[in-house]
Amino acid sequence: MITVFALLGAKALWLTYIWLASAIIASWLSDRKGYGEKPGLATGLLLTFVAVVIWLLWPAKEDSRWKVQGPIPRRGAQTVAEARAERHAAGRDE
Repeated sequence: MITVFALLGAKALWLTYIWLASAIIASWLSDRKGYGEKPGLATGLLLTFVAVVIWLLWPAKEDSRWKVQGPIPRRGAQTVAEARAERHAAGRDE
């Protein structure tokens, strides 16, 4: 009996790429939403593509980059520190 491992290896390689890409995307999303990279990385590694959907639907924190700069960062956009300084100067501190 001859077993062909090459077919299994190619499919496993692509599944590994998808798994790692979803972990990277979930980590990036959670960091932009103000929760840090570790929760996103953990959900991305455990839940694969579902984690990306979860982090897209999860609400962002008030002073997060997601709220200040929007979902997709732009060059020259206002930083979180600048937004906090403006809010402090306006007297809207919490």
